[in-house]
Amino acid sequence: MGPAARAADTGTPANSEPPAAADTRTDAGAPAAHTPNTSKPEHAAHVDTAHLDRTGRKRVGKASFYAKQFAGKKMADGTPMQPQGNNAASKTLPLGTTAKVTNLETGQSTVVTIRDRGPYVKDRIVDLSPATAQKIGIDRKEGVAEVAVTPIEVPKPEAPKIPAPR
Repeated sequence: MGPAARAADTGTPANSEPPAAADTRTDAGAPAAHTPNTSKPEHAAHVDTAHLDRTGRKRVGKASFYAKQFAGKKMADGTPMQPQGNNAASKTLPLGTTAKVTNLETGQSTVVTIRDRGPYVKDRIVDLSPATAQKIGIDRKEGVAEVAVTPIEVPKPEAPKIPAPR
């Protein structure tokens, strides 16, 4: 979701001046990690699942990690973000998907569960908990790494609820 769409979600008029850019760098000086916005429709009880990829195909792209200030904040699936957990965020994989994430620079990999939506930064395909990022060798100073995300188990879509005939 782009900044314009994000502004629309916050109720900001389209012709209004955007707010001044905040410093989005982490304590270590690396670019800030994923900034979840729980006011987005992805975080609502009803989620449009038409854009979700259930094919199980591998994706290659950049991974980043959640910043410290998101510890304990509610993720899209309703659970709190655990910095030591194996949680991750994806815009295209269904919530509850189990996936293997491999750092293509180090060869290190781990298994995560998709529990949140994001990242909302161009060219990134997954956000990881800090502990998970560390497990696969993502350098805190750099903050991002090229990864492969391979779904292991993708939840089946829920059957539509059809009202009983009267």
